[in-house]
Amino acid sequence: MNRKALVIALAVALPWLTMGLAAQPARAESSLSQTIRGVQPRIVKIFGAGGLRGLESYQSGFVISPEGHILTVWSYVLDSSVITIVANDGRRFSAELVGADPELEVAVLKVDADDLPYFNLDESVELTAGERVLTFSNLYGIATGDEPASVLHGYITAITPLQGRRSASEVRYKGKVYVVDAMTNNPGAAGGALTDQQGRIAGVLGKEIRNSSNNVWLNYSIPVAEMRTSVEDILSGRFRPRSRDENENRPTEPVTLAQLGLILLPDVLPKTPPFVERVAPDSPAATAGLQPNDLVMFVERRLISSQRVLREELTFIDRDDPVRLTLLRGDELIEVVLNE
Repeated sequence: MNRKALVIALAVALPWLTMGLAAQPARAESSLSQTIRGVQPRIVKIFGAGGLRGLESYQSGFVISPEGHILTVWSYVLDSSVITIVANDGRRFSAELVGADPELEVAVLKVDADDLPYFNLDESVELTAGERVLTFSNLYGIATGDEPASVLHGYITAITPLQGRRSASEVRYKGKVYVVDAMTNNPGAAGGALTDQQGRIAGVLGKEIRNSSNNVWLNYSIPVAEMRTSVEDILSGRFRPRSRDENENRPTEPVTLAQLGLILLPDVLPKTPPFVERVAPDSPAATAGLQPNDLVMFVERRLISSQRVLREELTFIDRDDPVRLTLLRGDELIEVVLNE
């Protein structure tokens, strides 16, 4: 090809080449937008209790069943008689706490709705280090109605056992987590969804913690595979209070609050929360380090929703057996064993 012909060929081809190169990022952006639009209807905003010291009263979650089950993290926000769910389209629902796993710190809520798009946990994906991901959450509680959830883009920087602490306490869960470079360690993000670039669910965003080794804030997500059994147990009722089955065996001499040295606030409501008012000196509760204002959340991993439920649960434990309690102290979950 002579020089003149080459110039003519380039003049004809360059516009098309330029258009083609410009179209690639446009197509990528369009694909990403479609993915985000597909995920948003499955994300919900959760509003509940503000806890002590003016803590935030909101967090995130996502729908996991056609019956309106919602997966989120367990926190003081759910320690409320009124939990409000705001869907992507702005509808508001009152949620019931189905159950929670104190070790993984995940919880399942239920709303009366059967038309919410949902993630099928059986179709979750496992991610690899270096993979691009998206996070969806109600960061800083900005969305209160039909506004979309916040979306952050990042990468999986590591897949490692969790080594973190909250205040002075080590977190109990030591299993595998995805460490992400998206800044999810902020108020409101906990309970949000981690997805791959195609919008497929991969994990739930964890609560605010610091890395135990270097003290920096840690942005992480618990993989679906790590919590699938726990979610199934919650849905099957394992973590709920025992039903009042009169035929179930109970010890002839069950443990009591008085024997443990626990004095609760006056029980004046149908569902008075089991807050500790005082601890008797030289009692099992004093030995275990219980303090006034501790809230009893679980007995032997069964959720305690009121003082009545706590007293009922103790009737299944012999007075000589150890009693494992999970307490909410401030914004921390603490596990203690009494009667050891």
